[in-house]
Amino acid sequence: MATYIRRAQEADLFKVEALIEDAKQVLKLHDNPQWQDGHPELATLKNDIQNGNNWLLIDDDHIVGTAVLQFQAEQSYDEITAGQWENPDEPYTIIHRLTIDRRVSDQHLGKLFLANLISVGILQGIRNFRYDTHLKNIPMQKLGEKMGFVKRGVVYIKDQTDPKHLAYELQLSDR
Repeated sequence: MATYIRRAQEADLFKVEALIEDAKQVLKLHDNPQWQDGHPELATLKNDIQNGNNWLLIDDDHIVGTAVLQFQAEQSYDEITAGQWENPDEPYTIIHRLTIDRRVSDQHLGKLFLANLISVGILQGIRNFRYDTHLKNIPMQKLGEKMGFVKRGVVYIKDQTDPKHLAYELQLSDR
């Protein structure tokens, strides 16, 4: 069967929530405080869908992943420490809340999902992609690095547990 991405619809909200809740448990099992402060909340997930920013990874007619592709700048990315963005003034898109159902995590679908999200951004004229992740989220760090993302420094996000996150960037050429 086919593997592809599509925009989430309101009817998908509870599946998105289930994937996020499952990811919270996986993070907790790995002693990672990311998302352990209660965010992202259901209202945030619903807002992501309503704004057309939430994307789903479909595999064999099943929703197996969720992520946000945000085209609005992020205030917490304005100040980066212990490094700098390659092109701080260039428009960018942010990848947030990427998670894959742990039941298919051995299929390495994260790379395919991330590649598809980048393609969506390119179709919108974006060549600069960013994301942040917790220092203990080694799988997300490795996934980004495999895809060409470079660790640029540290940003501080709204997170009551641990706001210090690593900042990653992928700068693509215009060719």
